Amino acid sequence: MKLLWIVGSAILIMALNVVISILYIAVYGYVINPGHPEQFYQDYARLAAPWCSIVGGMPLFFFGCRWVTARWETAFRVKAALLIWLVYALIDVTVLALGGFKPRLVILTLVSLATKFGAAYLGVSTASRSAQ
Repeated sequence: MKLLWIVGSAILIMALNVVISILYIAVYGYVINPGHPEQFYQDYARLAAPWCSIVGGMPLFFFGCRWVTARWETAFRVKAALLIWLVYALIDVTVLALGGFKPRLVILTLVSLATKFGAAYLGVSTASRSAQ
């Protein structure tokens, strides 16, 4: 049952992160910088989506790992949060590999995964503290 929560949480966080990117690009296209051809926004989305993942992923991992792990015994919480991150990272790197390793995306993916790792750890740390 815990494994389902871990995998499900990673997939949910990833889906929400994609939604954040889509919403940002929509706001950018309709409010911030409207009036350009569709290709302009597609090109911008390729540039902006990794940054949206970094910025949006931090609070998603912090609150997601805090919430999911708070219900489990203290000894398992950190492991669970890191497993959530690992499942997410495996999916993310697999998608990156399927698209071809472009240096810019590899660097942004490493930054993204590092910030998510830190956010997951901080989230589970605050969940552990508040449970005591």
